[in-house]
Amino acid sequence: MGIPAMADRDIPVPVEQAEVKAPVLRPGDRGREVERLQRRLHQGRYYFGKINGRYDEQTKFAVWALQKSHRMETRGAVGPEVWRALDRRLRTRALVPNGPANRVEVRLRDQLLIVYRQHRPALISHISSGAQRRWCLNGRCGDAVTPVGDFRVNRRAPGWTTGPLGSMYNSLYFVGGIAMHGSTKVPNRPASHGCVRVPMETSKRLYEMVGMGEPVYVRQSW
Repeated sequence: MGIPAMADRDIPVPVEQAEVKAPVLRPGDRGREVERLQRRLHQGRYYFGKINGRYDEQTKFAVWALQKSHRMETRGAVGPEVWRALDRRLRTRALVPNGPANRVEVRLRDQLLIVYRQHRPALISHISSGAQRRWCLNGRCGDAVTPVGDFRVNRRAPGWTTGPLGSMYNSLYFVGGIAMHGSTKVPNRPASHGCVRVPMETSKRLYEMVGMGEPVYVRQSW
């Protein structure tokens, strides 16, 4: 089970923690420094998996989310730039300046999803949205496009569900058959049939946080 989200975004970094030499970590690494990275990512609202000291895929997705939110190149390696970003408060311009305090924003250009609570980021996730191409499967065709606009969650489907286009986990539908959902495949590019894929561990927390009627704003850029 993942660690529940903290209550407030502004968490001070202890002086002794900030002074620790920042190691370079890469996917596949293990140990106390990876555990420290996971804890810092969790405090920043990027990581909702286990604090297990293993730099696994879920940890990599959280690193990508941090890098995207700070306008950095997405890489698996964690060096001084990432550690410094963890020490900084995230300052992000809202897609909808006068939007509600609690909402979901999907930023297609950056492949990033942010859940706001009381106007503060409470969950920040790497995503993979519509691939922007035509698809055909078993005689059925369509356009792999994530629609842009202002929506609301209108249906929730817990756990795994399987349809003609594949399996989805903890689905939060916001327009037609398009949903935010957990997936075992969340590449660093738009690749879905139109849904907003999020990492599996993050999808568990997302489903807990977002209820029926929650506003969902989808935009190309911010």
